[in-house]
Amino acid sequence: MLWPEAVRRSVKLGADREMIAVYPRRLDLPRSLFGDLIGSATRRLWFGGYTSYFVWLDVEGAGQVLANKTTSGADVRFLLGDPESVVTRHREEIEATPLTISTRIAMTRAELTKHEMGAAVRLSDRHIAMSVWVFDDDMLVSAHIGDGLGQDSVTMHLRRRQTGGAFDRYADHFEQLWTVAHAE
Repeated sequence: MLWPEAVRRSVKLGADREMIAVYPRRLDLPRSLFGDLIGSATRRLWFGGYTSYFVWLDVEGAGQVLANKTTSGADVRFLLGDPESVVTRHREEIEATPLTISTRIAMTRAELTKHEMGAAVRLSDRHIAMSVWVFDDDMLVSAHIGDGLGQDSVTMHLRRRQTGGAFDRYADHFEQLWTVAHAE
């Protein structure tokens, strides 16, 4: 064998080479990861979380940082859940928490308005079970599980390293949802 198993595991050559890390829950991500990814991105910052509410809590100064990014020409987009959707109402019944999905969406919309960042915002209910956040060539993808809240979702950190790989497929997924979503 030219490549012992240990070397093959550490030097990724297959379809998984874009996989940086997998976390059992979004809560398990390093506390600074979202802030670091937002801070380092210069071209695109796409927030495809149903509420993306936690960004305002976990990333210090997120509003001002994002406003600066849009001013510098970055493509900043928020694909949020539609608070009027039957899908949203159904999910609120499942979660049964006082801080409803609609409230979390409203809080993100309020933060976007407060910071007058000029980010594009669209609403959809088609991404209720999967969130995709894109920061240039880094991406976080959360797949929601059962009755759990978004913070309980398995989360993958991907980095674009090939054409047509997992990163590109999830970015295309975001673009498809964006195309059919409606402006607020």
